[in-house]
Formats: sequence, structure tokens, C-alpha cells
Amino acid sequence: MRAFDRTATTRFPAPVDAALREAGWQPGRWDIRQAEVWADALRAHTSPAGHRHTVFPAAVEAWAEFGALRVQPPAGGRQIAPTPFLIDPLTGLHLARTLSDLGRALGTEMCPLGEEADGQALLTIDAEGRVYSLDHSGDWFLGPDLDAALATLITGVQPPRLPRG
Repeated sequence: MRAFDRTATTRFPAPVDAALREAGWQPGRWDIRQAEVWADALRAHTSPAGHRHTVFPAAVEAWAEFGALRVQPPAGGRQIAPTPFLIDPLTGLHLARTLSDLGRALGTEMCPLGEEADGQALLTIDAEGRVYSLDHSGDWFLGPDLDAALATLITGVQPPRLPRG
């Protein structure tokens, strides 16, 4: 009989939980001060063409719990090789127009969440908490909420591509 591990959670599958903990996450982690700093920086930024970021509760909550985590997924994925990612919305500071255009196409508001593979893809979150990745090859749906998106990123599940249009 195995001893009960009081540090384990049932919120995430074991490999996802392990990768998040290795990056510094733990249940109850909440840095609202840093999340508010990021929110203020995004709200204050205006692109040369006048585009501005929209900040909403789903984004602030994601930053408060997972902000500044640099996650290194384990080698090998289910369908694709997972890449390291960072939760830091300022990686998308200068992409207000891109996020505005995507939000308009999807009928929602978008906000930066972080980046994959040292800036090769932008992670974004919408007002309903759905998560996307944007890279040179297209836009990808990572999950209906942040927990599902983290599992997609860490386990190497092939996300569906958003239709062009």
C-alpha cells in the first residue's frame, strides 16, 4: 500500500502537475500584485497606430496563478514535441493590433498570456478564458480553459488549427 502524497493534486494529470511544480507552481499560488503590474503596463501601452490592449479578469487570474513560470515539458509528447513556454503577458506587449484582429475574427477580446519556444509563438487568452497559440504557421486552439491549455502544452497533444477566414 502506497502512502498518500499530500502534495499531489487532482487538478492536473500527473505529468502536467510535475512540470508545473518543477517550474515553481504550487496549489494556492497567487501573485495578484505582479498581475496588476502587468495589467497596468498593458493598459498603458498604445501602438504607433493607436491600438490598445484589453485586460479582463480571465487574463489577470491566469497571470496571478501562473505568471512568471517558465515551464520545461518532459521530452516526448503524445502527438507533437512539446516546447518550453513562459507565462508573461509582456511578451505580447507590441502585438495589440494582432490580438485585436484575432479577437474580432473570433468574436471576443484577446489578451497576451506568454510565449512558447523563446518567442516563436505567442500565447493568448480570451475574455472567456479560452487559450490560443499564434505562430508563423497559423493560429491554434489550446483549450477551453487554462488548465486544459497547460495540459495540451505540457503533454504534446496536437492542438486544432483555427480556420482561416
